[in-house]
Amino acid sequence: MPLTNGCPDLLSEVRAFRARYPEVRYVDLISLDIPGHFYGKRYPVEMLEKVAAGSALKLPQNCVLLGVQGGLFPIGDYCFNDGDPDAPRRLIPGTLKPVSWERQPLGQMLISSDGTAAPIEFEPREVLARVLERLARRGIKPVVAFELEFYLFDRVLQEGLPQFPRDAFSGDPDDQPNMHIERLSRFGEVLHDMVETANAQGIDANVMTAELGPGQFEINFGHCADGLQAADWAALFCRSTRGVALKHGLRASFMSKPYLQAPGSGMHVHVSLYDNAGNNLLAADGQRPLRHAVAGCLELLPHCMPIFAANHNAFRRYGAMVNAASRASWGFEDRDACIRIPESDPRNLRIEHRLAGADANPYLVLAAILSGMEHGLEAQREPIAPLNEDRASGIDFPKDMLAAVAAMRDHAAVNERLGREFVMVYCENKRQDHLAFQQEVSAREYRWFM
Repeated sequence: MPLTNGCPDLLSEVRAFRARYPEVRYVDLISLDIPGHFYGKRYPVEMLEKVAAGSALKLPQNCVLLGVQGGLFPIGDYCFNDGDPDAPRRLIPGTLKPVSWERQPLGQMLISSDGTAAPIEFEPREVLARVLERLARRGIKPVVAFELEFYLFDRVLQEGLPQFPRDAFSGDPDDQPNMHIERLSRFGEVLHDMVETANAQGIDANVMTAELGPGQFEINFGHCADGLQAADWAALFCRSTRGVALKHGLRASFMSKPYLQAPGSGMHVHVSLYDNAGNNLLAADGQRPLRHAVAGCLELLPHCMPIFAANHNAFRRYGAMVNAASRASWGFEDRDACIRIPESDPRNLRIEHRLAGADANPYLVLAAILSGMEHGLEAQREPIAPLNEDRASGIDFPKDMLAAVAAMRDHAAVNERLGREFVMVYCENKRQDHLAFQQEVSAREYRWFM
């Protein structure tokens, strides 16, 4: 059986980590499942060195299939008819970092089945890896930057409901939200710790913005020429940010729509495409490829909604308040559009895909966006009118999970580009998660119907 790890660079990385952090005894080996949660194992650091030297690393294949609450659903022959087999994983070089938000010294490192002898077809990182490999064979090199919005809450819930956060200086709740720079100062201690912790994880987190919602902020990442690494950054940032918030007596959440009367939180993804010579492909021929890429994204968007809106709550975000589109649309410098074209020089011409909720899976969001762009470049069709020319321009997309799953499940281009096995597994996972969510009688139902 081929080894899934074992290379001098990995071994050197682990040994250098042990020398620099001798107090760390355990390392969390983590990977993202379909709903966007980390699963994995906590390894003694001396055992991690053995894995880096070539010992096999295996976890159950079906860890990837966990529902949003951690349970397993019967999906095809998986979970309950396959004997719950192990599948090989590999260590992701460069991701072994210290964890600073736990009470005891700890490390963490990403693992994945992509690049192993038997990759899991429906693992999110493997899905993105296949899309990137396909683009690479065509000489297309994406450059990607994520932006993530999130909310801070008081650590203590009241009757299960989140409360506005209080700043450390005045103790006042952040109940009069605005985009003023002073809010960054009021919550500067926790926000700066979030960025510095992310930087220590190897994440190029940089610009901070106070958003419109109470306790809502946005942090941007640098543009990255490695699509897998860009998605790694987004995933790891969510983990570290929640941990840092708890350390400061707060909660952080990337929930898409925590308050009905406040803006939702989005995952904005900037994507430009370059050839092997470093030329921006979108800017060629009077920006014709840009228009083709936009057309492809708009065509596939209604059939990728379970990816962009990954749960029941995420659908509440669309059309509810400012900058939350209710139809698939595009425009130049227009934040009401799903796909915004920021003003830039030809070298940096890019799309900004603004539809996904902040709690979506970053690997799958990027895979869907790149697949849409690839589809458009191949079909070479012109997009609908931009919002700058027609404010009514747009294409309808599903507004609930069951309709979204139906639109995704049998779509030929989505199955071809993301993988038929992945689409089947993902749609069934989302369908059953949604049905499980409905199996609880809410207080509202008693108010309405008793």
